[in-house]
Amino acid sequence: MRIAVAGGTGTVGRHLVAAAQARGHEVTVLSRSSGVDVLAGTNLDPALADVPVVIDVLNLTSLSKRKSVAFFERATQNLLRAEARAGTAHHVALSIVGIDRIDASYYAGKLAQERLVSASEVPHTIARAGQFHEFAEQVVGQATFGGVSMVPRLLGRPVAASEVAEHLVSIAEGAPLGRASDLVGPRNETLADMVRRMYAHDGIRRRVLEARLPGRYGRGLASGDLRGSGSATVAKVGFDEWLSSGHRRR
Repeated sequence: MRIAVAGGTGTVGRHLVAAAQARGHEVTVLSRSSGVDVLAGTNLDPALADVPVVIDVLNLTSLSKRKSVAFFERATQNLLRAEARAGTAHHVALSIVGIDRIDASYYAGKLAQERLVSASEVPHTIARAGQFHEFAEQVVGQATFGGVSMVPRLLGRPVAASEVAEHLVSIAEGAPLGRASDLVGPRNETLADMVRRMYAHDGIRRRVLEARLPGRYGRGLASGDLRGSGSATVAKVGFDEWLSSGHRRR
């Protein structure tokens, strides 16, 4: 099967492309390097010709609600319009568990994306997953000052990006579901504890300070909502296993 991946060079996208190819699928990566600009809508029509499935794992790093909403709305609208013209049979969108009450900051963009996908005439599946194990590395890369890392208070059930990728390929191989079962990690984790264990594993001596971020976004991170609720598919790879396994890409 031919699958187009938007965001195929990112944290999940790299694993997704590899997982789809390993299962025998022909993968087209929608990227500027290949001449396709999803945000600008450039060359989407030829890229999606005769492609039955599109998986969207595009992402940006921003805590600005305005920037997040603008990014996800523009990218999603461009993809869905091109897919409607191409007759795409299945649009798969990756989102995040537990964000319904956190319509703020970055998560406002993901909720805007979900609304557009749900309202689209393109057959679709929204697949929510927990925060990634990789988030621990991403956070400290942006919030470390000398010998101190400042980490937001966050309670969730994180998953490995590689398992999210496998989950998305399985969904893409099936019929559109509208909303797939959430994918969550095997145990509850706080981000600060994850960072401390990561530093211990890597032999890094650095102090980790945890602080609750202000506003609705900060309350949402600390609330435990990001653990998800109800029935969910439970991933297999825990954080400590991820640290010392091939699932981690450094």
